[in-house]
Amino acid sequence: MKFIGTYTALITPFRGGRIDAPAFQSLIERQIAGGITGIVPVGTTGESPTLDTDEHIEVIRLAIEFARDRMVVIAGTGANATAEAIELTKAAEKLGADASLQVCPYYNKPSQEGLYLHFKAIADNTSLPIMLYSVPGRSAIEIAPETAARLAANCKNITAIKEAGGSVDRISQLVQALPENFGILCGDDPLTLPFIASGANGLVSVASNLIPEVMTKLVAHCLAGEFPEALAMQKKYYPLMRGLMSLDVNPVPIKTAVALQGHCTDELRLPLAPMGNGNLHALKTLLESYNLI
Repeated sequence: MKFIGTYTALITPFRGGRIDAPAFQSLIERQIAGGITGIVPVGTTGESPTLDTDEHIEVIRLAIEFARDRMVVIAGTGANATAEAIELTKAAEKLGADASLQVCPYYNKPSQEGLYLHFKAIADNTSLPIMLYSVPGRSAIEIAPETAARLAANCKNITAIKEAGGSVDRISQLVQALPENFGILCGDDPLTLPFIASGANGLVSVASNLIPEVMTKLVAHCLAGEFPEALAMQKKYYPLMRGLMSLDVNPVPIKTAVALQGHCTDELRLPLAPMGNGNLHALKTLLESYNLI
């Protein structure tokens, strides 16, 4: 499986402390209508650290059911404990997921050898294609290009990496280190254009929860080499993409924005807290400037 295109890191809607399945289905239908290549349930944007194991698996099951083979489902099944990641990945495979997203283990700060052994153990226990996820801002460490290359060489089902370190130079390093057919996905909406121009194959997007058609078109322009058109879109939507990541910690702004459109509640799980009045006003003003509310 080759990862090319635009994938949405889905929010997980809640209502009264429970997963809001109707809202989740509606969100997925909006992604399909917007031309999104695939969805990523239960990643960082889906508040995965606040879901128990049964809920985690249920969100994946619902995503597969609601997508109904109309788009790719990349199940977020990573964890900071290898055994837990294997358990979640096996469950996702049994449910019929198309692939797995494996986040860099957080908090325990393993060595690069530890990372290699962690991801290899997961790959050895599933036939699903695996997308690695390097996000040092949350995990405190990154997946070194050399480690990614070693995994690509020794694990045939590790075929892509989502890069969310905020560095264009990292894309060039990965392009140099990895096989030509290995997928490199941008993990930061505002960096879509420079990442793809430097060799990335697509985007795992937060903003596409709100504007799937826009993000799909932006990535399509970039992949087609239509950079003047992509630059015009980047310039127009950069303030929105940036605001969704800077007004509060992800996924607070994006869930609040989707709620302001009436598609779900703005309910979060602790330790995430609602936006303060000042940032909420700024978000509303930003959305109004794009005629989104």
